[in-house]
Amino acid sequence: MSVSYTEEHIRTLEWREHIRLRPGMYIGKLGDGSSQDDGIYVLLKEVMDNAVDEYMMGFGKKIDVSINERVVRVRDYGRGIPQGKLIDAVSKMNTGAKYDSKVFKKSVGLNGIGVKAVNALSSSFIIRSVREGKVKSLEFSNGNLVKDEPLKPCTEEDGTEVIFHPDPELFGNYHFISEYVDTMLKNYVYLNAGLVINFNGNRFFSKNGLLDLLSENMNKEGLYPIIHLSGDDIEVAFTHGLQYGEEYYSFVNGQHTTQGGTHLAAFREAIVKTVREFFKKDYDPSDIRSSIIAAISVKIEEPVFESQTKTKLGSKDMAPGGPSVRNFIMEFIKKHLDDYLHKNSETARILLKKIQDAEKERKAISSIQKLARDRAKKVSLHNKKLRDCRVHYNSNEPNKLESTLFITEGDSASGSITKSRNVETQAVFSLRGKPLNTYGLTKKIVYENEEFNLLQAALNIEDGIENLRYNNIVIATDADVDGMHIRLLMLTFFLQFFPDLVRKGHVYILQTPLFRVRNKKETRYCYTEEERRKAVEALGPNPEITRFKGLGEISPDEFKHFIGKDMRLEPVRMRREDSLNGFLEFYMGKNTPERQDFIIENLKIEEDIVDEEPEE
Repeated sequence: MSVSYTEEHIRTLEWREHIRLRPGMYIGKLGDGSSQDDGIYVLLKEVMDNAVDEYMMGFGKKIDVSINERVVRVRDYGRGIPQGKLIDAVSKMNTGAKYDSKVFKKSVGLNGIGVKAVNALSSSFIIRSVREGKVKSLEFSNGNLVKDEPLKPCTEEDGTEVIFHPDPELFGNYHFISEYVDTMLKNYVYLNAGLVINFNGNRFFSKNGLLDLLSENMNKEGLYPIIHLSGDDIEVAFTHGLQYGEEYYSFVNGQHTTQGGTHLAAFREAIVKTVREFFKKDYDPSDIRSSIIAAISVKIEEPVFESQTKTKLGSKDMAPGGPSVRNFIMEFIKKHLDDYLHKNSETARILLKKIQDAEKERKAISSIQKLARDRAKKVSLHNKKLRDCRVHYNSNEPNKLESTLFITEGDSASGSITKSRNVETQAVFSLRGKPLNTYGLTKKIVYENEEFNLLQAALNIEDGIENLRYNNIVIATDADVDGMHIRLLMLTFFLQFFPDLVRKGHVYILQTPLFRVRNKKETRYCYTEEERRKAVEALGPNPEITRFKGLGEISPDEFKHFIGKDMRLEPVRMRREDSLNGFLEFYMGKNTPERQDFIIENLKIEEDIVDEEPEE
């Protein structure tokens, strides 16, 4: 079949049309708010970046933020956008003051697109600029100007206010998770000592910068006091803990570069080089960086990021004609860290012992690791544990962020998910019975235990999570006692050996319905008792009620609804107040009277839910 291709097929889209047609180019993925990198948080970040830039330039000491019923308000007390150009600033591409480096020398927002994307992707977008006793107000809907208020006198402080409502037609049934917003706003104050951010009644403020950031995010004290170093255009803080892996928080001009970039690569290299030279021994980089917890912030003129969402720095130089990012960081770390270790001999002693312990463990498991890798390759060729998908996670390609691995147990459950899944982006890993309780065990178990060895190989995390094959790791177990136990065993494994998977928001729990309520005209799936009661009321007398006791009972045709676009995922989150060791000890350690009482009480609750007669 031939299709004609003529001049009429060539279209020129308006700015708002292009953003709404291709939102991924501007904000990454859309999402429903359950993941920290979902689009609604990027919209908030774009507005916050502009407000924080005003503070960085020396104007305004506080920012007020509120989120109420999906409506977001951000008010800064900077200079206010020049009112004669207000329409252009929020609705004309490639328009903005950030192109003038004399006005915004080391700002985050550099390409004049961010706030325009917020405008185009919001069902309601209001912006007010207050300057020298006058206010200018505009209102847009999906990027279309609907109200242009004339300049009016006012008594408000100078600054800019933005109020927006992300468009439900694009983002669906989304919700803001306060913890994610808290983390974003706290990062802004850590990077801008003295800035006050008020959010929904909470006040965020930092006096000690990145030192406060690490203290806030660590579950327990490091092996030695946090090393905090700062200079012109750079600040670093780090210590070592007892966890596996490496944990980094990296920033450029106040932007949280969650995927790192040239600055983080240079920092990791500089730590290794400096430590080797200080101890005069060629230690393996993995032994030096094992269990490190670090934060680095740099300020760069005209930074280049690898995507519009600015999560990875691509800049090679600190400024046009200036030193390279690598050399700048290497020289700073070499001088200041070397000085610090010479002046703090106890810290140096603890650091050396940590490196030597990591070296011993690595050598102890190296032979096991090689055998395990070979076994995994051979077994994976013939086993049916992994039903892979075609598209895998690639942090450099926003369109490939949604690859998912479901971890489930039992042939019937894995069979239902396998038949229902999207083979392009969804993979399934089948557990054989209950996995081993890994609490208190060493990393050798990852390679000696076939189940965990194969899972690690499937995820491609043997050498760290940088090459993770799936963005979403979803634990899909039955909503009964056995299912909950398997869920805990899997979480113990991830938290014990790969905590970064949880910290970076990759691990989720699949929510599946407990009940199906239907009549001849309509079927409703209910995830709670409350939803079931409402469904019974809505569908009239004597609806058919089915209680799902296991994933295997749900047919593949029905399962499509639960792992499709309306999939309900509960993110596994870690907060500072959550003691990881305490959590694992209570749930997965030796039996104690307290834990036995907890289990008995919850078993009673489960039995009450299962045995309750459905309402007719």
